[in-house]
Amino acid sequence: MPGIKLLRLLVLALLVGGAALSSARADGPDLIFKKSTVWKMLTPDDKLAVYGIDDPVVSGVSCHYTTPERGGVKGMFGVAEELSDISLSCHQVGPITFNEKFAQGEEVFSERRSLIFKRMQIVRGCDEKRNVLVYLVYSDKIIEGSPKNATSGVPIMPWGEANAPRCADWLKR
Repeated sequence: MPGIKLLRLLVLALLVGGAALSSARADGPDLIFKKSTVWKMLTPDDKLAVYGIDDPVVSGVSCHYTTPERGGVKGMFGVAEELSDISLSCHQVGPITFNEKFAQGEEVFSERRSLIFKRMQIVRGCDEKRNVLVYLVYSDKIIEGSPKNATSGVPIMPWGEANAPRCADWLKR
């Protein structure tokens, strides 16, 4: 029965892929909390999960994003394609210092939202006129993109005795 063997291999690949997908998140952002939104009787609930990340290039800026996580059987095995509804809020949490120059639209963080086709990305830019770091979260698909996105601005302000740097001085040209 070659069809049954192929089906078993496919199920095994999905389970291994789902485990890899959930373990990849363990090294990434900090989970702040989860809140159930849809109750499921025998499988995990649908949830909203809030995560925190620090900008790897700009010290003193942290972002929090909320993303839906599907429950049910697909969610239980880590093979559900997640929704693109992601919110974002970024703030200055200390004196801002730049560790290196960066390009407009440079990726700050990225993670898979499905086994193959969808990724969520947080990218950074600089509004030179207003001296504001601008963060954009969006998800994309190989076949078709997603227009759903969120933006958050972080005005660069003095912190204690430290002067506020200009983000324009740190842009790659």
